[in-house]
Amino acid sequence: MDWVVQHWFAVLLLAIYTTLLIVHARAGLKVSDTVGEYFVGGRRFGGAVIGISFFATFASTNSYIGHAGKGYAYGVPWLVFAALIVLATWLSWRLVAPRLRYFTAALESVTVPDFLAVRFASPRLRVITGLVVVFSSLLYLIAIFKGAGNLFQVFLGIPYRSAVGLTLAIVMVYTSVGGFLSVVRTDVVQGILMVIGSLLIFGFVTHAAGGIGSITTLLDRPDTDHLFTLNAELPFAVLFGIAMAGSLKLLVDPRQLTRFYGLKDARGLRTGIWIAAVGILLIQFSLFPVGLYARMLLEGISDTDLVVPMLVTDVNVFPTFVADFLVVAITAAAMSSMDSVLLVAGSVLSRDVVGTLREVDGSEGVRWSRRGIVGVALVAAVIALNPPGGIVEITIFSGSLYAVCFVPTVILGLHWKRGDGVSAITSILVGITVLGLWLLMGLDGFVHEVFPALLASIGSYVAMALSRPAVDDPKIREIFAGFLRDGRSSDVAT
Repeated sequence: MDWVVQHWFAVLLLAIYTTLLIVHARAGLKVSDTVGEYFVGGRRFGGAVIGISFFATFASTNSYIGHAGKGYAYGVPWLVFAALIVLATWLSWRLVAPRLRYFTAALESVTVPDFLAVRFASPRLRVITGLVVVFSSLLYLIAIFKGAGNLFQVFLGIPYRSAVGLTLAIVMVYTSVGGFLSVVRTDVVQGILMVIGSLLIFGFVTHAAGGIGSITTLLDRPDTDHLFTLNAELPFAVLFGIAMAGSLKLLVDPRQLTRFYGLKDARGLRTGIWIAAVGILLIQFSLFPVGLYARMLLEGISDTDLVVPMLVTDVNVFPTFVADFLVVAITAAAMSSMDSVLLVAGSVLSRDVVGTLREVDGSEGVRWSRRGIVGVALVAAVIALNPPGGIVEITIFSGSLYAVCFVPTVILGLHWKRGDGVSAITSILVGITVLGLWLLMGLDGFVHEVFPALLASIGSYVAMALSRPAVDDPKIREIFAGFLRDGRSSDVAT
């Protein structure tokens, strides 16, 4: 009771937030009776909504707790990651979004494996990429559960296991019930909370540390002057690889790409790109420096995932009502990514994995997707009770896996007519093999595994595509020709 009295503002905000989740879930339930509605919201959304959903989906507890805290150990070079995230957002909307929206609308695809299977005329590719999506989604969910669990454990004073269970119950219910419509509408609310929250974190932390310019005092301390060197905590080549793996997800991660599926027309691209880029810039460049300033506020931190939760609960840094708001904002960050990842994992599991064994379409496809969401969420929550690593480490490996599997197949598949199922599958298998061998041999301490694995994946795709005939499908040829003719200026693929 004392906690409720002290944190009445947090209780009020959480009550309002939960009410909005229920309202949006009910709205989604009313219209999500078909696969097209449940998976991609009937492709009815404008650029502003999808732009907010795009950056809200990416910026999870990974950003607010993982990335923000990592600056405590990695120093100034860690800001390179923030810059690459903004660049990757812009590239995603420029290089991927126009063609993917056009192609998937013309092909009536609702998942990334669904699109790849048709583009490369390979049912086997659907299953392989479907399994990759489910596995990578599971890894990402484990990291988000860990972040939310740490936050609730520190702020609410409840056991970590109970914190994970609370997060599971909330996100599993409204995502499985409402589908894409519920997820995107909720993302708009969550995105606004997240931008405000990130600005508040930066403002109050820098103020408590002595002002923005106080960071230069770290140069005069023998225990922190190394944070301003290129190889502050680890070789820059490794840090840059971490940044590449994390930012490439914005171009190929299915939870990001499915935002483009929901656009109602090409005009939304012009609005969405600015909203997505500005939103993600504000969030990332507010959060990434926090770990550095925390060096002047916290000492002896070994687990950087605890930096932000410890700061939020420090009354010398944040007034109680601001801390209350931030807990809700970070909760929104966790939910905005979890719901998208769960929806993608559930839809892929039902349509592209189970769907290869038995036909699941219409209302039955929706039911199978809901079962998939519940199943994936439960497995991720159980593993998160004893997570295999830190938040950033888990999500970066997930990003590396997506990069080697989908950079060649998605990006080259959209922009180059050559390539077939054999080319796509070969590139995926080669990329995963090199990724695994690089890690097993311990070479990731010198060069991050994403570089050799991605080079091998792209190289094998190009080599196979040049040696084999392109997919001989009149519809694929027509879509390529149609986009080059009028896809940039009109909305013919709706």
